[in-house]
Amino acid sequence: MKKLLAATLGILSAVGGFVDIGDLVAAGQAGARFGMAHTWVLLVGVVAICAYAEMAGRIAAVTGRAVFDLVRERLGARVALVNLVASYLVTVITLAAELGGVALALRLATGVPYLVWVPIAGAAVWLVLWRMRFPLMERVFGLAGLTLVVFAVALFWLPTDWAELGRSAVTPSDSGQGWGAYWFVAVALFASTVSPYEVFFFSSGGVEERWGAADLADARFSVLVGFPIGGFLALSLIATAAVVLRPAGVTVSSLNEVAHPVVLAFGTVGLAVAALAFFAVTFGAALETGLSAAYAAAQYFGWQWGKRVSPREAARFHTVLLVSVLLGVLLLLTAIDPVTLTEYMLIISAVALPLTYLPILVVANDRTYLGDRVNGRTLNLLGAVILLVIVSAAVAAVPLAVGTRMGQ
Repeated sequence: MKKLLAATLGILSAVGGFVDIGDLVAAGQAGARFGMAHTWVLLVGVVAICAYAEMAGRIAAVTGRAVFDLVRERLGARVALVNLVASYLVTVITLAAELGGVALALRLATGVPYLVWVPIAGAAVWLVLWRMRFPLMERVFGLAGLTLVVFAVALFWLPTDWAELGRSAVTPSDSGQGWGAYWFVAVALFASTVSPYEVFFFSSGGVEERWGAADLADARFSVLVGFPIGGFLALSLIATAAVVLRPAGVTVSSLNEVAHPVVLAFGTVGLAVAALAFFAVTFGAALETGLSAAYAAAQYFGWQWGKRVSPREAARFHTVLLVSVLLGVLLLLTAIDPVTLTEYMLIISAVALPLTYLPILVVANDRTYLGDRVNGRTLNLLGAVILLVIVSAAVAAVPLAVGTRMGQ
């Protein structure tokens, strides 16, 4: 039980990274348009985030310092400033998309227009970040996000051709929509699983929970349990969309379509559970992104930071947190469609991925910080291969977005 509770940081990180508004959209679109043909992308994403989150957690546990703190020291102020600016912009846009996801989930549950919910969602996120203790926050929203398992249950409830699902998972196809669109969705899905803010949150959360070298086993357990759970939930989203939406020719343009398989399986009860699941995962992701934006700024400038520190003692950290939430709310109040914002956010995130993951690999090999806890040969080889995939996704993202008109 102690290890299960320890894994909730990983579960919250996974729910926010694998199954946030980005994955609800990307996984839904992938399944509805291409069936299970992007399963391999999700598997690569699971391996990638597990490898780099393990490095980030190990850095936090051994040094007692978060990743961004060491990036500035190791790479220098100028390089780290570029990283900070890019990471902050991507994180705030992601925060806006997550707040939009919260509003869309509330619209799904109530029928009230989502713009009415946007400022309420922003206020609720800030209030939780300001008042709720870190351990309680990760337990409540990390575990609540597991209600998304209703999609896996629906898959067994619906008339599912398991043989066909298996075949489509191992034989990627463009389904007649063009390989450009296939690779665009692949990049978007990959970016949703290895979101830049995720490792910052995970390592900073480890510092918040005061991990030490003795906690390395728990940190690894958190990674190896939490993130695969997120991958499983995302795979369930793809599969249900493949079973229900693809045969009907339905495209995903809102959370209503994503929820449709569960509603078809369980009716009104399914709609209620799906709305709760969407709310939990997007709200949890909004908490992650809000904290990540403030973590990065505070760690770069050397400010006092953390939820365990009172707002009076960490005023600048909490100010950045509040400003980030307000910027997210203001972006949504321009009436930009949250799903469209999410699609653009995923492409921007893909471009920024190398700025996040290269520094982690560098620090994880620095004996000055980690001593004999640096990466071994196998993990370095895996990290290098994954980094090559990350760079490839970053290079291909914009040309694919332009060439396919955002995957159309």
